Amino acid sequence: MLVDMTGPYSAFGGPGVAVAVKMAVADFGGKVLNRPIEVLTADYLNKIDIAAARAREWYDRDNIDMIIESTDSSSALMLQRLGAEKKKLTIFAGSGTSRLTNEECSPYGIQYVFDTYSLANVTGKALTKGSDDTWYFLTVDYAFGHSLEADAARAIQSKGGKVIGSVKHPAAPSDFGAYLMQAQGAKPKVIGLANAGRDLQNTLRQAAEFGLGTSGKQVLAPFYIFETDIRGVGLDRVQGAQFTTGFYWDRNQETRAWSQRFFEQHKAMPTMIQAGAYSATMHYLKSIAAAGTTTTEPVIEKMKAAPIKDFFAENGKIRVDGRMVHDMYFMQAKKPSESKGPWDLLTVKQVVPGDEAYRPLSDSVCSLVKKS
Repeated sequence: MLVDMTGPYSAFGGPGVAVAVKMAVADFGGKVLNRPIEVLTADYLNKIDIAAARAREWYDRDNIDMIIESTDSSSALMLQRLGAEKKKLTIFAGSGTSRLTNEECSPYGIQYVFDTYSLANVTGKALTKGSDDTWYFLTVDYAFGHSLEADAARAIQSKGGKVIGSVKHPAAPSDFGAYLMQAQGAKPKVIGLANAGRDLQNTLRQAAEFGLGTSGKQVLAPFYIFETDIRGVGLDRVQGAQFTTGFYWDRNQETRAWSQRFFEQHKAMPTMIQAGAYSATMHYLKSIAAAGTTTTEPVIEKMKAAPIKDFFAENGKIRVDGRMVHDMYFMQAKKPSESKGPWDLLTVKQVVPGDEAYRPLSDSVCSLVKKS
């Protein structure tokens, strides 16, 4: 496991991913093919050179079979290329860049939980299909934000909506007031927030001070938000926000049962990344047992052949491009008066089938799709 243990991705990934993966190993029985399963964990400190060095060490010295990650997009793309070089499986549980299954796809990479395309596509279409058809974007000025905005804009325009403007901000500015005033002044029906982590949390705090979102006059649509963000900012400041996720702990009896087990160890309810890491690990181990070997190619073949049906993904399948396609959920943050507990945060507004949420293969530039 290559994760962020203390930095900006640690709350929704990091230690919780470690807990989830170890839960999966324990639930599987701790052995596969009569061999003990060993789990190694490293904190890559949000530095691509450290991620590369540790991954190479694991491959070359420890002969590991698989890396599962919860990293930034740059590190994930490096892991994709390194896994292809070493012919080793990489499971992307935390990185959202859709390049992993599009222009930089690999036969050795599986993107399991979500991507920027699905988050932007579902939210953009769901809101625009209603009366929320004019948008303004507040976007972090690097590849991640640009990708979210571009994917969302295409989805909005496909439903007859209009993007009336956008403003870019650097990473970690001291104040978001000027950007929010610019967005508010354009008078859109929806303000799309294409940023993440602490930037998103600070944006939401200041937006509440401006009366954005909470007043009901404009909808806030954060594309990349987790339960841990909502808890950090406060439900009173996030109430009414609408967004997309790949998992919610309180969706049904099965998700609640697993999430309670996770909570007992982690003292927080799981994010989609943490729940997805468990599901991915379990699917991987089952595929090793089915293949009768840990050799990469037969295991990946079994992973792509077997449907995925568990508490995380009811209708899951891994496509030729490495994209695990599953239902996504369009959500709305509750009002504080509606919440019955500290983690009772969201309402499921719409279940979107995976084939509608994710980029269709007909639009893919992945070389594996062309070959198939």
